[in-house]
Amino acid sequence: MSEGYTGEGGGRPFERVAGELRARMASGRYPLHSRLPSQRELADEFGVSRDTVQRVLRELKSEGWIESRQGSGSSVIRTQQIHLPTSGRMVTLGPLISEAFEQPEVTLDVFTLTSESLDAHIRLQADRIGAREIAPQSITLRMLLPDESLDFPYWRTENGADDEILRERFLAITRRHTASLRSLMNDLRTMELVPSVDFEIRKTKLVPAFKLYLINKVAALHGPYQTNKRRIVLEDGQEIEATDVVGLGAQLTHHVQDENPYSTDTVFVTTHQSWFDSAWTHISHDVLG
Repeated sequence: MSEGYTGEGGGRPFERVAGELRARMASGRYPLHSRLPSQRELADEFGVSRDTVQRVLRELKSEGWIESRQGSGSSVIRTQQIHLPTSGRMVTLGPLISEAFEQPEVTLDVFTLTSESLDAHIRLQADRIGAREIAPQSITLRMLLPDESLDFPYWRTENGADDEILRERFLAITRRHTASLRSLMNDLRTMELVPSVDFEIRKTKLVPAFKLYLINKVAALHGPYQTNKRRIVLEDGQEIEATDVVGLGAQLTHHVQDENPYSTDTVFVTTHQSWFDSAWTHISHDVLG
């Protein structure tokens, strides 16, 4: 079910490789303190040039995912961590999404900036479904994204000269991952791997200050987007100093509804589900296509 890598002529190789490596680090496939494959191995796997891989690694280093030392390769120094308030433990997103997809009925309501994280994890679950490792009978996914016409506070430069370049970069990332999600869900439906598949994207006039996943109506993952100043590496190698936002690696908190209607976790899940439902119904619009 995963998209193949067909070389540099098959789309945007820089963003494609960077997105895949971010997803692997966030999901725990490349765990904290592990080393990435060599530049040569990455170039061979993705069918891209060493120059593209080097630009990708510069960008991941600037984002704070990895540190690189000459002669030692690149090591992972950040991953997506989720705090479990009831136990005080930290986990990664992958196992929680996997557990959700092991249920007969899967429902996901998501409010996010780009859907990059979601795309990575849905692809992993689609692979599991295709391999007959899991067999959900229905999947319902509603995704709420910010309207492209909004004036975003992120990806800003001091003099504004390159703001439009960074805005188009953000929009391209969003469009690529939503298209990938649509393709994955369509494949699950048309190949009859899941009997019932319902996928809908709507746009809202809200700029997300936080990321929200509502899972199977009983759990929530929530975390604020963190902003920082850094040098953003573009596909052509250009570097732009700007305000960026951490999404894929942002720390989330996991809340699970319990039998006590007044417990902190239950109130958190129910109020955020109500918020999502109201935003979906009253302040969003359909996305065609």
